[in-house]
Amino acid sequence: MTIPAPLSGVLVVDLTRVLAGPYCTMVLADLGARVIKVEAPGRGDDARAIGPFIGDHSAYFMSLNRGKESIALDLKSAEDRGIFERLLARADVLVENFRPGAMERLGYGWDELHARFPRLIAASISGFGQTGPYAERPAYDVVAQAMGGIMSITGHPGGKPTRVGTSIGDITAGLFSAIGIQAALVERHRSGTGQRVDVSLLDSQVAILENAIARYSVTGEVPEPIGSRHPSIAPFDAFATRDGFVVIAAGNDELFAKLCEAIGAPEWTQDERFRTNEQRNQNADALKALIEAALAERTASEWLNVLQRAELPCGPLNNIAQLIEDPQVISRNMVVSAADGAGGSLQMAGNPIKLSAHEDPKTREAAPALDGDRQRILAELDAPAIPEKRLER
Repeated sequence: MTIPAPLSGVLVVDLTRVLAGPYCTMVLADLGARVIKVEAPGRGDDARAIGPFIGDHSAYFMSLNRGKESIALDLKSAEDRGIFERLLARADVLVENFRPGAMERLGYGWDELHARFPRLIAASISGFGQTGPYAERPAYDVVAQAMGGIMSITGHPGGKPTRVGTSIGDITAGLFSAIGIQAALVERHRSGTGQRVDVSLLDSQVAILENAIARYSVTGEVPEPIGSRHPSIAPFDAFATRDGFVVIAAGNDELFAKLCEAIGAPEWTQDERFRTNEQRNQNADALKALIEAALAERTASEWLNVLQRAELPCGPLNNIAQLIEDPQVISRNMVVSAADGAGGSLQMAGNPIKLSAHEDPKTREAAPALDGDRQRILAELDAPAIPEKRLER
């Protein structure tokens, strides 16, 4: 007997575009929700125009919108607004990532929505949230990373400002939104009433600063970039070997002793500079120099064999090509594929949430063509069939 997916039966109307919102709804779709993208006629989600491309199809768009459906609606058109409202009447969740005020101008602000569709959960993802002095400002990922403090602690000492190499501002906002939506669904099961979920890119960056705020609060020292090492644990860094880098995380005294033994320097455990984690952290540069001098005698592969036998937390410094061929990544089904719209398939990141009662398929449903599900959706809404809108490429 097949068990329905966790969010099976949940209908999500998706007004989002580009990254933060589509990432949120992709997570919901991966967990079984039905996601209907409502896109602008003629152009659709802005991500459809972002490369790289396979033929006329955006790989960027496809990687974020697998398994969703699409209908093109002009929310300034009375006819299309009627269709949209019939969707909302059936929906459990509405997700949008317009600037604050845009939904109100369309007549779909939270107060209006809640009055008309009291069970509907409305999630709003924006740069700065629905309240506060910056609420109406536009923002992209790099703005959130800069203002949220994460760029100030990323990179190497004395280096130029460095953005995290993935759009962590958008992605964390998408993840927090998915969590908030699921919490609101649980609460609605008790109360019968929907609520608004308000998540911002800036708030999400503040939330993932780990212990930077706490460190500043305790010490009064402003955290700065320190490269790849940990601010409070040593050794916990990327270390050069004869032919490349390995990452070693010896997070306590026992692991440090194992590391010293493995690399042939057991005497380091008695060195006053390194006896405790606090002392090692204070002398992290000196410790790194000693470790790298020892590691220079062998290749990264050779050292990884030694360190893994010693049961030390360690790993190679993979690039993306190496990552997608890693046997652990493959075993965990973290690279999946979907049809690319041009007769082939596109590799993309899988779903990291593994549930014991549910399958984790290696292939996923393709991303939708713009307005590609129009007739079926209209038929379900019991609306008269309307000729497909002319789509501009």
